Amino acid sequence: MIVGVRAAPEVIEDPGDPRVADFRDLVAGDRRPGTPRGTEPVIVEGVPAVQRLLASPYRVRAVFGVLGRVAPLDLPDDVPAYEADKWVLSEVIGFRLTRGVLASAERRPPADLDALLTGPDPSAPRRLAVLEALNDAENLGSIARSAVALGVDGLLLDPRCADPLYRRSVRVSMGHVLALPFAVLPDWPGGLERLHEAGYLTVALTPAADAVDLGEVDPRRHPRTAVLLGAEGPVLTPEAQAAARVRARIPMRAGVDSLGVAAAAAVAFTLLR
Repeated sequence: MIVGVRAAPEVIEDPGDPRVADFRDLVAGDRRPGTPRGTEPVIVEGVPAVQRLLASPYRVRAVFGVLGRVAPLDLPDDVPAYEADKWVLSEVIGFRLTRGVLASAERRPPADLDALLTGPDPSAPRRLAVLEALNDAENLGSIARSAVALGVDGLLLDPRCADPLYRRSVRVSMGHVLALPFAVLPDWPGGLERLHEAGYLTVALTPAADAVDLGEVDPRRHPRTAVLLGAEGPVLTPEAQAAARVRARIPMRAGVDSLGVAAAAAVAFTLLR
């Protein structure tokens, strides 16, 4: 082997090969039966998302893709790399992979809650997204992607939220969720008081007619804001709305009562920049 040139990816011919066990039966849900939540490897799909993974603090366990798609990633020498024809790959993962490549990575623990609230500079402006019972992984991934794009500094999740590192969340976020710190507020909604103590204005999004226009919330007067978002359908519970400092709505054309939660999040992140 020429010095400085990485060996070609190993070819997998047997779908039962233990070397690709991280990628087996990915349609089974956010974890295999009997496996505690939050212990499975992080699975990342698609070349752009895998490239973001490689630039993130997450340790890559392995990369697996169709023939000819893994080598161009220029992986570090210590990352196991595997390729297979599309039929073997599909049999391993349980579906046809249109993005050509996957990676698995070690999980990182959630951020320390106090550190996430404070941030690197306790006096600097800061914005957080706070999610209640948001159990749709794809909506969570879309919110994470908008959060990174629009300068939100972190996610806070209530105990019922979906796993932000589940494969579908990571896929919809295009891997951006890997760059977004997140923590869980175990006491909900009582834990929102910790945000108030840290100087945040908590803004609960609701379509209710008696809520204030979101455009009236001036981010210059409130450099630290936290936007509360609930699941589509149930929206934020009355308890969460009551615990927030402000209830706000996005003004819309008559006859349309609300946006999807991911779209509403993007609008709120923009208005509160």
